[in-house]
Amino acid sequence: MTTLIKAKDVFSFDEIRALTARSNAAGFWAIASTWGIIALTFLALARWPHPVTFILAVIVLGGRQLALSILMHEAAHRSLFAGRVWNDVFTDWLCARPVWNDVARYRKHHAKHHTHTGTDLDPDRSLADPFPVSRGALARKFARDLLGISGIRRVLGLALMDLEILEYTVAATVTRRPRGDWRWTDYARAGARNASGMLLTNLAIAGALAASGHLWLYWAWVVAYFTTYGLFMRIRSLAEHACTERSPDPFRNTRTTRAGLLARLTVAPCHVNFHIEHHLLVAVPYYRLPKMHRMLRERRALENSEPNYGAVLARVAASF
Repeated sequence: MTTLIKAKDVFSFDEIRALTARSNAAGFWAIASTWGIIALTFLALARWPHPVTFILAVIVLGGRQLALSILMHEAAHRSLFAGRVWNDVFTDWLCARPVWNDVARYRKHHAKHHTHTGTDLDPDRSLADPFPVSRGALARKFARDLLGISGIRRVLGLALMDLEILEYTVAATVTRRPRGDWRWTDYARAGARNASGMLLTNLAIAGALAASGHLWLYWAWVVAYFTTYGLFMRIRSLAEHACTERSPDPFRNTRTTRAGLLARLTVAPCHVNFHIEHHLLVAVPYYRLPKMHRMLRERRALENSEPNYGAVLARVAASF
């Protein structure tokens, strides 16, 4: 039986304390810089309106929408800020709600993923189970993402989850939520309660663009949400757990992937590519994961990694 390696087996108490120290300043910068790039993207598109700049904007915005989701993920672990309110409320409204999510529901779901990673009880196992697939099958998945088909399905699922007809999940499978004698008014109240944050934050984005005289720019945000955001989420998810071992060992059920500039702009914002490191010690803020990665490599503790995202896709799209 293989002995599981834990963080305390690799790092000293003082090293763990230093790695897990949180910084409000770093959390504020993460959110401000993400929204700064979004604002600059809108500004560039308004200054140079053209089909090419629109496509480039959709690529950048999809990557920043994923960045907002990753920052929500950080807040779910309460590692983005030192204070609870900053993680639970501030990040909820500035990161989670604009991309139709919320910190509280995500935290509850995601905790189960970390508790049961690599086992049949992992609620996100359905994201990795179908792989490897043929190259044609993977290409069709990517095509559905870029054509917005996957995005439409995702939005319908989110709407049904907000109505509490379906159980909340970020996995590929959904479950109907038992509600007994609920009437349509109960579902309406649940929908208003759960979706209000998404509606308000998106109205704020659209309102700011309208005030600038360029409401049409909001279409780039919507198109990105239905296309590139979903594609980037899929690739990120594949890199993290697809084609890894069925094992409770984070060094075997999770993958770390090298990310260059293009990957960091799209599929790997906020150092999410350092995923073994995250599973080994979830309290480490994202901006300290590169340092943790270097420490693991120096101690020859890191094995399950890929050179880049191209290598990951080659592995999950086997020819057969």
